Amino acid sequence: MAKPVHSMIRVVDEERSLAFYREALGLEVAQRVDLDGFSLLYLRGPESAFELELTVNASAPPVYDLGDGYGHFAVTVGDLDAEHARLDAAGLAPDPLRALERPGFAARYFFLTDPDGYRIEVIERGGRFA
Repeated sequence: MAKPVHSMIRVVDEERSLAFYREALGLEVAQRVDLDGFSLLYLRGPESAFELELTVNASAPPVYDLGDGYGHFAVTVGDLDAEHARLDAAGLAPDPLRALERPGFAARYFFLTDPDGYRIEVIERGGRFA
């Protein structure tokens, strides 16, 4: 069976993106690989081995066109209200809190947008997302 290990996104400004992911999600650089014309930065948090790979191209455009193919990636937190308040106080402008309830499925969540326009779903741990 396959084991997911990372997801990759392209970023324009390395320092801005590293600061955002450190502040917003507590992710730190686990490894950096510098290659001809681009760098790969593998970010990891203390609660999971899954990594977010930031690709920084030397010839990056001023803004990447995300098109209509990208959706979001998701993380879970223990206290959604506290995390929302922390991100808001840090000036990271989280979207409003939301709840979704269907038979056999419930989730409380909000979305956050990184400096390059990528969407991040922040979900309260529990049920399917324990």
